Amino acid sequence: MHAIRRGRLRARRLLTEIDHLPAARVFAGLAIPGLILIGAGRTDLLIYAVFGSFTGMYGFAESARQRLGHQLAAAVLLIGGTATGVALGCLHVPAWALVAAVAVFAAVASPLADRLGLRPQGPFFGLFACGAIAMVAGSDPVLALAVCAGTAALCVIVGYADAIRRPAPGGAPAPGARSGTDSLVQAGRYAVAVSVAGGIGVFLGVGHANWAMAGAAVPLVAAGNRDRIRRGVHRVVGTLAGLAVTAPLLLPGLPPTVLALAIIALLYPTELFMARHYAVALGFFTPLIMSMTLLAAPADPVVLLRERGIDTVFGVVIGVAVAVVPVRTRRIVADDARTHPVPVACGVVE
Repeated sequence: MHAIRRGRLRARRLLTEIDHLPAARVFAGLAIPGLILIGAGRTDLLIYAVFGSFTGMYGFAESARQRLGHQLAAAVLLIGGTATGVALGCLHVPAWALVAAVAVFAAVASPLADRLGLRPQGPFFGLFACGAIAMVAGSDPVLALAVCAGTAALCVIVGYADAIRRPAPGGAPAPGARSGTDSLVQAGRYAVAVSVAGGIGVFLGVGHANWAMAGAAVPLVAAGNRDRIRRGVHRVVGTLAGLAVTAPLLLPGLPPTVLALAIIALLYPTELFMARHYAVALGFFTPLIMSMTLLAAPADPVVLLRERGIDTVFGVVIGVAVAVVPVRTRRIVADDARTHPVPVACGVVE
């Protein structure tokens, strides 16, 4: 009975103690360019707008100045990942080179994200953009980058305007950040996890590589082995639930306009739950990502659904294995406690 009451309390807090405004900001940042692309008949470019819109996820509850700085930095990270992916796709690099490039991007972006104190922490969205775009990059790279950069700029403007209108009480404190050796160790973790997961993905078929690399990166952001394992479990469970939501969207062969509208709508609940319960957020994030990928590069949805489940599982296993390797000094343990005072998007915040 105690467990049932505790579960009900968690569910009530999950649904009621949520600030809808950050999700509305992110939604607005995608809805405006998204509707323009739909009207222009270029739903294939929506993937670039989506990655640009992730800029709005940064600076959740910060002062106007902090949010502006962090969102500008996040925009650079996301546009950089997108630009790298576009270059890799246009050059038609072999699969092993793609994996190596994403691993290098993750290793470079990780200490930069640490240095800048970004929240969400780590290079996940940037490296995800890099790998995903490399798999679908089309024949109009300049327009694609313009869509991404324009959407990111819009999100920065929306975020700054809202921060001025509704300033954070007293200014939100800047989060702690890894530095020095600790940051380099974390960068090495990203490089190893992404390389191994991507390498296995290439062995199984290049379609597996990107989601495997993304899955491997997910557990690394959490502090402590218990939270890393829990975050990995959330990634698997949330993705599998998201695949169940994705199937009715992709299997009937809906028109591109309908899929595009669904993508825009799905971003709102994704951001709504991202910092509260990662698995729930993935139930919306997974169909969003898969739908936009299908619009950019049409493929057999049955194959996509099957492969995304497989590569998520083995990617997470690799990520957890790398994350729990005991490369930990007293300084790193203290640093984790300082930079991760609470589990990051692993569950309902107590």
